[in-house]
Amino acid sequence: MVKKNENIGNRIGDYLIQKGYVSREIVEKALKKQVSEPSGKRRKLGDILISDYNVDRHLVYREIAGMYAFSEIDLSNGELNDGDINLIKQMLISMDSDLRASIRINGLIPYRINSDDGRLINIAASDPTHQEIPRIAKALGFNRFEVRYCNYDVIQDIFSRALPSTNEFLQDFENTVSDEQDIPDDEEDIDELELDNEINRGQLTNLIEGCFVEAVRKGVSDVHFIPKTGTTVEIYFRINGKLFLWHTQSGTKAEAVAAVLKDRSKNVNRFDRDVAQDGFFQREIDSKIIRFRVSILPIVGIEYERKLESIVVRILDDTKVITDLKQLGFLSRAQEDFMKAINKPQGIVILTGPTGSGKSTTLVAALNTVMTPEVNVLTAEEPVEYLIPGARQLKINPKMDFEQALRSILRHDPDIVMVGEIRDKLTAEIAFKLANTGHLTFSTLHTNDAASVISRLYKIGIEPFLIAYAVNIVVAQRLVRKLCPECKDIDRNIDPLIPLSLGFSENELGTFDFYKPVGCARCHEGFSGRAAIHEALLFTKEIRKAVLEMSGNIDEERIKKLALDNGMLTLRASGRERIKAGETTCAEVAFATAED
Repeated sequence: MVKKNENIGNRIGDYLIQKGYVSREIVEKALKKQVSEPSGKRRKLGDILISDYNVDRHLVYREIAGMYAFSEIDLSNGELNDGDINLIKQMLISMDSDLRASIRINGLIPYRINSDDGRLINIAASDPTHQEIPRIAKALGFNRFEVRYCNYDVIQDIFSRALPSTNEFLQDFENTVSDEQDIPDDEEDIDELELDNEINRGQLTNLIEGCFVEAVRKGVSDVHFIPKTGTTVEIYFRINGKLFLWHTQSGTKAEAVAAVLKDRSKNVNRFDRDVAQDGFFQREIDSKIIRFRVSILPIVGIEYERKLESIVVRILDDTKVITDLKQLGFLSRAQEDFMKAINKPQGIVILTGPTGSGKSTTLVAALNTVMTPEVNVLTAEEPVEYLIPGARQLKINPKMDFEQALRSILRHDPDIVMVGEIRDKLTAEIAFKLANTGHLTFSTLHTNDAASVISRLYKIGIEPFLIAYAVNIVVAQRLVRKLCPECKDIDRNIDPLIPLSLGFSENELGTFDFYKPVGCARCHEGFSGRAAIHEALLFTKEIRKAVLEMSGNIDEERIKKLALDNGMLTLRASGRERIKAGETTCAEVAFATAED
């Protein structure tokens, strides 16, 4: 039986490789992982590719469905009317709750009773071979069923229409009336008992828990809790890189909201309100384990005698981590250069860009590309953003700083090392020592573009000859919001001066369409997700020679010109390609590349 499953997996893998949906390296890693799993709990190859390597679910299972001769149905765009949705609702309600939860998670749904034969039920499935399908028909009293492949996301939309997900925490909170509490003008010492009473009376726990459930479902990256004057706290969601006000909580002390958040977080002292603190917690939401990283900062308000705190919670969903470089959106030449650099046995690969530009995501994808069971991968991070299966991740803390971690890594027989950030001369020297002693090293810096990394390294204290011979590639990165493919519209009134200011030529303006955001139920203000733009500066012989010749006078413009002559695209040029492909707007690229 195992051999049969392996043969099926190999055949599916070969088919997906031929289609160009996944690399052979990823398939081989997935097959090895499949074989290593216990026989009774061995996952399908498609599920491993989707969950562990972030391969697009729709591409994988649409091709698998085609292999098994299942036809495809598109139930979006008005295919189902209100009567159909009501029938689906009735069928779902009649099922056992465990079966209903199972088919929702796995993307299966009965959608129609065959009008010609009332004994046959039509079932849409994101995996038409799933073992739960016969149970659906049996539970509904049908002996016969017909299965058709349907996109997982479309099935989830149908579930949401038929049985909208409820947020019990928010419902309980909304059903509770909280009386506004007056804060004495001279309240310097906080009455903790009174604070606990307010938390319980106001159902703040339900608001906080409901907030995080809502944030995860909306794809929020960060939640901000900001105390305002009096008894008001504003809660903001960061969606697609922008902050939006989600809820204003009136009649509640900011100290009470902070206490609820602190009580849920590990490594945080609720009663210490004068220092910055970092904590974490995790929750199971919609059958997924979600990690939350908490940052607490004491701030000053108009009521200076109060001890107020700003709290930001980062949401970390490991199931959404991109592990396949093809999904990062590198343009062809940049991806070719990046792959060449990370497949070298030694040297340093540096990602640069501001906080929140996706550097960690790119590093994780790069590590997953080069990791094999034969190599020892160690990381030193502060904080640890994502869990990387197969890597040994060191968490920086007061008892082990970056210097200590890196010195320990040198003695721990590493092959590949990721240094979360080059912060100073000491960490830079150790990172370059690793790169020059037979180790492939990954790290990040904060600069405006790729060429300026060389100047920054020199100013930190790294000698030009070390930079010239140790660096494989420098990649500058930014994120731009992607237009929603469902509602974006051609911008027929765009001012020609706008694209011209981004570097488009007059001859280009009539060769493609510019798009603008509109907004629909499937997106946020016309945007859905973000895409990366890159500037990949590969260290060629010419660039290494130029760095050596410059000695103590680094000429960034000369380096940039050499890279451009070698085919490098600047951040803005990469953004122009996104615009031409109809993926984003001129305004997004202009904002992300303001330094250009």
